[in-house]
Amino acid sequence: MTLTWMAWTWQTAAFFCFIAACLVGMVIWEWRVPGGSPRRGILALDTTRGDRLFISLLGSAFINLGWLGIAGPPLWGAIILSLIYAFCVFRWV
Repeated sequence: MTLTWMAWTWQTAAFFCFIAACLVGMVIWEWRVPGGSPRRGILALDTTRGDRLFISLLGSAFINLGWLGIAGPPLWGAIILSLIYAFCVFRWV
């Protein structure tokens, strides 16, 4: 079975490596500084670190899709917005 039907590029590999690095980083962070108790943020939701990571990744996906739909291919601006969004989610959500 070949995977030639998929668009495997270095960008795709970098994306999956980034997701894996985020998960490994969260495991190491939780191991070094246990903080499993939920925190209530600005949205009045009880979230853990893993919840905030998921919310930031999901929101970043929508930011990038919206950027592609409105502005087009160079995604550097969307990446900067996604990093700011992730910082805000981890800080205040």
